[in-house]
Parts: sequence; structure tokens; C-alpha cells
Amino acid sequence: MSEVLVSVENLSKKFCKDLKTSLWYGVKDLASGLSGNRNERELRPKEFWAVKDISFELRRGECLGLIGHNGAGKSTLLKILNGLINPDAGKVTIKGRVGALIELGAGFNPILSGRENIYNNGAILGFTRKEIDQKVEEIIDFAEIREFIDMPVQNYSSGMKVRLGFAVAAQMEPDVLIIDEVLAVGDMGFVIKCFKQIDAILPKTAIVFVSHSMPMVSRICNQIILMENGISKFQGNDVAKGIDLYYERFVDNKFNLVYNDNTIELEEVNLLESQNIIDGVPQLKWLDDLKFHFRFKIKKALKAIPIFTVIIFDKEQRPVAYLNCNDESAGLKIIDSTIEFIVTHKSLQLSKGVYTVHIVAGKTSTQDYYLRINGVLFFQVIDDRDIFPPFLLTTEFQNFKN
Repeated sequence: MSEVLVSVENLSKKFCKDLKTSLWYGVKDLASGLSGNRNERELRPKEFWAVKDISFELRRGECLGLIGHNGAGKSTLLKILNGLINPDAGKVTIKGRVGALIELGAGFNPILSGRENIYNNGAILGFTRKEIDQKVEEIIDFAEIREFIDMPVQNYSSGMKVRLGFAVAAQMEPDVLIIDEVLAVGDMGFVIKCFKQIDAILPKTAIVFVSHSMPMVSRICNQIILMENGISKFQGNDVAKGIDLYYERFVDNKFNLVYNDNTIELEEVNLLESQNIIDGVPQLKWLDDLKFHFRFKIKKALKAIPIFTVIIFDKEQRPVAYLNCNDESAGLKIIDSTIEFIVTHKSLQLSKGVYTVHIVAGKTSTQDYYLRINGVLFFQVIDDRDIFPPFLLTTEFQNFKN
């Protein structure tokens, strides 16, 4: 088993919501620290835990994904790991050199040029000038900003700062690499380039990666911590489960009426034959039948039955499936000013995760529609396998014969 590079034990950090009160507490803490009577474990009025009792170990070759909504405590934890702020309780032990990309432009002197900042950051990491000389060209080439490398960093765009920051952090081959959301600023080509570099250095590096992009987390992380209000709600090596729990926290079961000409109205929608319902979200197993029940109230006279389209979106709000529209063969009828029907898809092959259902009621001969509602229903696909991509397709293998 590889060596532990990052060890975090019962780490906690509290902040005060009021500046004046915070300054007063700071004075009191100095006095308490001198007398040895300071109690870091108790909250005082207007204080809150930004990080509370976080513990984990990270070994060489492991990438830890820190996920959670804004304000969950992720950035505070990273700042403690990087030594920018001190914890109120707990212990952090880090072995080796640490490369960090925590905030856009952090660690750069804006007055100095990009080249001068490379040397400054290398010196902070403990490299000699000779060692930096050997790496500086690789860093400039990776960042793809050679034309601007001798220009003051304060004149760089956000994307250029990200390029230079990641190039310095990764090309210096740190033992521990800390990345906090900054890759979201880069263009897609550079992000792909960064992932390739992460793949290359991961076997000899421990990485802590923070992102709101779950595909990115799934792509590179083999450990995960889901944070909420400063505490760990889930942690372990089941990355897909952590991601599912993250998405579940954004399900509010409130649909969004995008368009309605008051011809028809949705009265009821539900998912039939679900395995279970957790926090209001019905669950299905992979390869179960997907059955939706809809009931619409007809408020104005119709010349024909509307064309109903069901659209399924994944966790990243990308459309992943359209269920075939109804036609005359479906035999839908209006009874007592109501259209009620069931839509069935056999053997669902969407992979595990949370999905959103949209419904459109269109007019038969045009592209216009009577009604469009987004998020009429959420459902979750569960499976024992650690699968995160949108599809888990059935396959058949056969021996090849010439």
C-alpha cells in the first residue's frame, strides 16, 4: 500500500458572522491562549462551524473529490490544507511539496510578469533556481501563453491566469496537488489537456479536487467527500453514490410551467411501479420498465388529440432521451373533458443517477404547442454497479469466426 501523504484528523474551523464581534472574539482568544483557557470546541453567539470534525487520509495515487453546494465548507477546508488559515481544532499532516490552485490568480504577484511568477512559485515549493530553469520552458509551453509570458499578470485574462496557475502547479510535480473549481474558467481544449496531465501525475501524487461539475469529478476521482454545512454527509470510494446524493439535494419536486395557452392543464403525473420512494424521489432499478401516468384537463375545444412528448434530462440537465410521441394508433380519447394515459418504456437502460422529466403537449400539424412543463417529475435509477455515464447498455459478446 502506498504511503499516506495527507492525514486530516477531526478538523474544525469556525467563523463569526459579524466583523465587530469577530474582532472582539479575536482579542479575547489572544488572552485566553496566553492563559491556556481557550475552548475551541464551543460556539459563541454569531459563530458557526464552516468545517466540523472532518477526517480522512489520502495516499499517493488517490484523487479525492470534494463536492457540495456553495457554502458547504469545501474552500475553507482547502485553505486549511494549504496553510492559508489555521484550524480551531484538529490536526493536518502533509508530506512533501504542495501545489495549489485555490483561487483565480492566487499566489501570483500581479505586478510581476508571468515568467517572474513562475520563479517565485517554484521557490515557494522549494525548488532551486537551476531546477526551475529546467522546467520553465515546459511550463510556458503547457500554458500556451508564450507571447504574453513577460507581461504583468495583472493584465492577464481569467483564462490566462488559470493556464499559468495550473501549468506551474502541475509541471512542478508536487507530492500533493490541490485544485479548487478554477478549471471551470478554462476553455474545453485546455481542460482536456489538464485532465491528461492529471492522469500522468496521479500515480505519484495525491490530489484534492473541488468542482461543481460531476462529470469532472467522476472522470478523475477515486475517493469522494460530500460536504453539507461544514460536515461530511458521505465519504468513501463509491464516487457514483456520493454524486447521486449530491444531486438528490437539488430535487425540489416543483415543476416549471414554461408555456401554457390555457387549452389543457396538467392535473396529475406520477411514476408507476417504482421500487421505492426516498425523499420524494421514486426509484427504479436498471432494466425495470419505465411507466408514467398523466392526466390532463381539457379547458378548450380541440380539433384533434395533442401530440404528447416526454423528454428525459440527466443530472447535468442534458436531454438524454425522447419517448416516442403518440399517434392515431395509440387510441387516446377525451372522456369527460379529460385525457388520461400511461407511457411505457420497456427495459430502461439509463445508468444510475437522478433524472428529470419534461412534458410537451404539441399541436398536430405545426411546431406549436399547447403546453410545456419542465421538471414535472424526478426519478432515480439505482444499480449495484458503480456506473455514472448516462447510459448502461446491454451487450452481447460472440467469438469472431473468419
